[in-house]
Amino acid sequence: MTDSTRKTALVTGASRGIGAAIASRLARDGFNVIVNYSGDEKAAAAVVSRIEAEGGRAIAAKADVSHGADVRRLFDHAHTAFGGIDVLVNNAGVMRLARIGDSDDALFDTQVAVNLKGTFNTLREASARVRDGGRIINLSSSVVGLALETYGVYAGLKAAIETMTVIMAKEMRGRRITVNAIAPGPTATALFLDGKPDEVVQKLSRMPPLERLGTPEDIANAVAFLAGPDGAWVNGQTLRANGGIV
Repeated sequence: MTDSTRKTALVTGASRGIGAAIASRLARDGFNVIVNYSGDEKAAAAVVSRIEAEGGRAIAAKADVSHGADVRRLFDHAHTAFGGIDVLVNNAGVMRLARIGDSDDALFDTQVAVNLKGTFNTLREASARVRDGGRIINLSSSVVGLALETYGVYAGLKAAIETMTVIMAKEMRGRRITVNAIAPGPTATALFLDGKPDEVVQKLSRMPPLERLGTPEDIANAVAFLAGPDGAWVNGQTLRANGGIV
């Protein structure tokens, strides 16, 4: 693959966990990768270094996706570095769990800002700036189907993302751009594991018929399918990558 034919992927929240695995996988598949981060510059630089050590091309780009101006600058940065964007992966997110009746304004507002508005901001920008024939992949969650207690706000926002995914797929008619979502189940990342007692983690590990937690690489493989040529006929769908938990 030459510089003139190499495509470019932007992965939000790519400094760790699932986002870092997605960035690394897409780089191995031949994409230039923009590793977006909001605060941990050192972690993002480490992801870039690992990609480059494997022969890939990547840059780190700071942006808070909850701010529209930051997102516009992020797309500008991608255009300057690599000429544009072919794949957008909306991975940036935060998780704050509580029963709905116990959820305060900060818990609600933080997740709306990053998970919902952040995704909206990048989708809005991508609608005009992802190149024809490109891919847009949003991260949802299988808790939309599981409907677990304490996940009310988080799951509700992810359900909204699934709805926007279907609608935007229709709005991209005529440009050969697919818009899909991946809905991971319980996955062994800091976002999922932090604050959970061992017995809860073990219970969730046994729930899928495959009897384990997912790995970031499992989710990255699903994203790679949708981003690559074999996923070209999948559009407006939510793929539950969860080992059969729901």
